[in-house]
Amino acid sequence: MLTPVEPVEPDSYVMLRRLFVEHGRAHIKSYAIAGLLMAVGAAATAVSAYLLKPVLNNMVDADGFKTLRALAWGVFGLFALRGLATWGYMVVLSRTGNKIVADVQTRLYDHLIRQDMRFFQDRHSSEFMTRLALAAGGVRDTLQALITSLGRDALTTIGLVAVMIVQDPMMSVIALSVLPIAVLVLGRLIKRIRKYARRSFEGSSDIMAIMQETVLGARIVKSFNLENVMHGRMRRAIEEVRRSANRMSASMALSSPLSDVLAGMAIGAVIFYGSWRVTITHADPGSFFSFVAALLLAYDPAKRLARLKLELQNGLTGARLIYEVLDEPAVEKPVEGLPQLAVSEGRITVDKVSFGYREDEAVLAGLDLVVQPNMTTALVGPSGGGKSTIIGLIQRLYTPSGGRILIDGQDVSAVDLTSLRAKIAFVAQDVYLFRGTIRENIALGRPDANFDEIMNAARKAYAHDFISDFADGYDTSVGELGAQMSGGQRQRIAIARAILKNAPIILLDEPTAALDSESEREVQKALDDLKAGRTTLVVAHRLQTIVNSDRIYVIESGRALESGTHTELMERRGTYHSFFATQFGEDAEPVRP
Repeated sequence: MLTPVEPVEPDSYVMLRRLFVEHGRAHIKSYAIAGLLMAVGAAATAVSAYLLKPVLNNMVDADGFKTLRALAWGVFGLFALRGLATWGYMVVLSRTGNKIVADVQTRLYDHLIRQDMRFFQDRHSSEFMTRLALAAGGVRDTLQALITSLGRDALTTIGLVAVMIVQDPMMSVIALSVLPIAVLVLGRLIKRIRKYARRSFEGSSDIMAIMQETVLGARIVKSFNLENVMHGRMRRAIEEVRRSANRMSASMALSSPLSDVLAGMAIGAVIFYGSWRVTITHADPGSFFSFVAALLLAYDPAKRLARLKLELQNGLTGARLIYEVLDEPAVEKPVEGLPQLAVSEGRITVDKVSFGYREDEAVLAGLDLVVQPNMTTALVGPSGGGKSTIIGLIQRLYTPSGGRILIDGQDVSAVDLTSLRAKIAFVAQDVYLFRGTIRENIALGRPDANFDEIMNAARKAYAHDFISDFADGYDTSVGELGAQMSGGQRQRIAIARAILKNAPIILLDEPTAALDSESEREVQKALDDLKAGRTTLVVAHRLQTIVNSDRIYVIESGRALESGTHTELMERRGTYHSFFATQFGEDAEPVRP
């Protein structure tokens, strides 16, 4: 009948202890208040069961009505007190649990945003959304399951068992004799619950991923008639979650009939033995009635205690998913005491830098190059040669495996990261616009800028005219990922953002590669204004856009094969000459912007 909490595996003990230390301890006062209210409710239940003895005995006493009337009011008061205590601890636990979820989500997001790009490239974004939206609740659910089980169910069960022992010790032994069977059977359900809980979370992540790809890739889905393909993927993911949830529910549900069967055995044995004592040995019927009432009242809390380990598995699975991320070292965690980057000229030196996204696959192999101050340096070469990687390394989006990058003689790995990125403006080929208005997106370059400064940056980016043509002007929504803007418009908004930042170093990663000729001319004019008086490093595949650069490096297989001006490189008739001839013909002359 009465089933104890199952032993928890060592790793679960470690996780429970960690949850308490990192989250539960901060709310110990709230949990203490909730525990006190649960104790009041448990005591009220136990006393109510105990009072049934004098109730029954006074029913057969001709002078017992006055006592029964007092007992009736007493029982009413006890149940009212239990109801108020229940309301109180539920409110306290709800507010505490919501605070824990909010804290976990904030901590998880803060940790994620301190990771470098390599961390994100190894994972799908839906994985993080699942952990943030769903798994964070596992921390709350685990702690609250422990508190309610230990505070409400354990105390109530202990109080009622005490009443049982006081009323009849022998019947208590009979009632508790089913415990070993319950321990043996319930222990086999634990591993199944954990396995299916993990599958359910993974399936939920797949559902989010497919939904995200369907929305963001809607044009491709429709253009290639992929509706049935995406539908099939979604159906399989949903089916996997459904199967896992069903199997988990079935495994957990087994504890209910088990408890019912064992409880039936215990109660039947108690009734047989108790009725024999009352009818044959003339034992006190009030004690028997009070014992049976306590036994029946103990059934539900004891049943919940028996299911505690099963219930914990779902919450612990979510908590493990959270800690899998939190236990990854935050590469970009702020380090106290690092000097601020001081840019006097803006000279960038790449000194024997090596890097690879994967082990044994080098992207850069001892690369050397110099980006001179107040000049435009271009990187050209075949795809996969490492050009965009150089841009990322300068911003410390990645950490080189060898060599170093210097800005005015300062190693970028040894300066404050925030100060480094504050001195760099970046414009990419794939412009990312955030949810909100044009004004808000430009203002991200410098959040404290006023509207006149935002508008002036837009003018320099040749964006003011098309922005003014919108009905809402600068308050026009850009749509998800800038979907309501054309490619040229998105690019000029991004350039306005970079202009507003007013950084001394400009990094451009193929900013005009995806534009038509007319948009490219407008964007190129904006880029010329952006580059004026700044150190500029530009990556380009379209050589027409960089022929006027002060220096051009040809990057191939992670090395700088050639460098010089356009004229110098053409005269050498080397790799650069071959690239140019491939794009424009052997005898073509560039049209200089």
